[in-house]
Amino acid sequence: MIRRQWPTAGLALVLAAASSALIPLSASAETFRWAGTTDPQTLDPHASNTAPVLGFLNNVYEGLVRRDKQMQVEGALATSWEQIEEGGWRFNLREGVTFHDGSAFTADDVLFSYERASSEESDTRSWFAPVSEVKVVDDFTIDFLTKAPNPLFPGSIANFMIMDREWSEANGAERPSKEAENFATRNANGTGAFTVTARDPGVRTELAPFAGWWDSSESNITKAVFTPIGQSATGMAALLSGEIDFISPIPLQDVPRMQERSGFTVHQGIEARVIMFGFKHDSDALMFSDDVSGKNPFQDVRVRQAAYQAIDVDTLIAKIMRGNAQPASQLVSENMNGYSKGLSERFAYDPEAAKALLADAGYPDGFSFGLQCPNDRYINDESICKAAASMMAKVGLNAKLTSMPVRNYWPELREDKFDMYLLGWSPGTFDAEHPIRFLASTPNKEKKLGSWNFGGYSNERIDELLPLIQKELNEESRQAMVDEVHGLMQQEVAYVPMYIQPLIWASKDNVSLTQRSDNFFILRWVTVN
Repeated sequence: MIRRQWPTAGLALVLAAASSALIPLSASAETFRWAGTTDPQTLDPHASNTAPVLGFLNNVYEGLVRRDKQMQVEGALATSWEQIEEGGWRFNLREGVTFHDGSAFTADDVLFSYERASSEESDTRSWFAPVSEVKVVDDFTIDFLTKAPNPLFPGSIANFMIMDREWSEANGAERPSKEAENFATRNANGTGAFTVTARDPGVRTELAPFAGWWDSSESNITKAVFTPIGQSATGMAALLSGEIDFISPIPLQDVPRMQERSGFTVHQGIEARVIMFGFKHDSDALMFSDDVSGKNPFQDVRVRQAAYQAIDVDTLIAKIMRGNAQPASQLVSENMNGYSKGLSERFAYDPEAAKALLADAGYPDGFSFGLQCPNDRYINDESICKAAASMMAKVGLNAKLTSMPVRNYWPELREDKFDMYLLGWSPGTFDAEHPIRFLASTPNKEKKLGSWNFGGYSNERIDELLPLIQKELNEESRQAMVDEVHGLMQQEVAYVPMYIQPLIWASKDNVSLTQRSDNFFILRWVTVN
């Protein structure tokens, strides 16, 4: 379903479908109904390394560790962990834990989940790039051996969710599937605080508390219902009418009136996500150009810088994000570990400089190219792309914009169907090493690196520095290496970082919740009064 604009009939169908999915439930103080723009595309915790999937499944599955309300790492299925002499980490597992179907949790399930999550078929395999071997010591002890000392490893696998070997094998879900479905795509069997009781993809997912959960929950929810609503007007109408209790995000233009409206609360914060544009680096020809054949201008740093300097980020923030964002100069925000303070300045918005760069690169009249963007993944994503395309057109960079739902978007990028694209990235470890590994490393399936580096950006020095950054214990030495990486990426304009995305949620006043900077919505912290 790729589009430039909604046809009137198509919009009517979408609104009708969304409205039909929002039939009010029977009144109950403990029934919680919430909505978001993006439905988790799968219930398989190893099939999609995306926030809508991982955030949703953090309510159902659990990892060895998890993050608390302040994003600090704490034990989950592991009660403790320590570094081992061989190089790696020993995890001591929690005893007496059961999966939702009653099966006992043991170290064998962790080993199976590692083999599954690090497999060729998995979208989370890059998480395990530092791992050389996993050994079961006994039923409740397991070792993750790493190729070198890796102090960040426990926190780096906070979203590594554990599946039951027996359940997975019995249902033909031994490996995840990014494209086709298997049993784990629509069914779940975790150890988490909530169980999935019903699933209609794209329409409705129902959950209930897991009575056998090992931990205590703050929540008084007896039933939770999630409904994806792609149209912001429909979502706001559902909240205001009482059909839902919570929605994320809300349109930025609605924030002032919602703040003044009795009976509702607006929850505002700054997400850990940097919104950026990426380029096709590794292709020798553009895919969607009308006037450039057999070559790829974006392989020239001058052209990439021209695109950068043609985009007025301050205006994007002021007009489209309504002031609710912060400019970004790197792939992490200043609140992340590894942020380079000395590289905080962006290239200046300068259309004349952009035109001069294009002329110097041999494109005085500019050229056309394909710009791919999602229309339901990030706040105002399609509007940002339209505005940026208009800005770039003024210097001769004529973007042929194609926008689409995120369920189509990731497959398009993985199939290299783009010349330039929009991406948002939130580091799961809250450390700069994370985007370096996923976005800046040369793609290498064997080493499990660069799995989200769609454009194939490659720099030998960055590849050399990553393993050193991963094992360096001295903070000053480590930061110097991270600074070098950020400097190289800025000099080469590997990406065009634009801004840090805001968190804008809204709920009824009788809902108490926790807003984390990773934009994960955790049901065990929700109460309905």
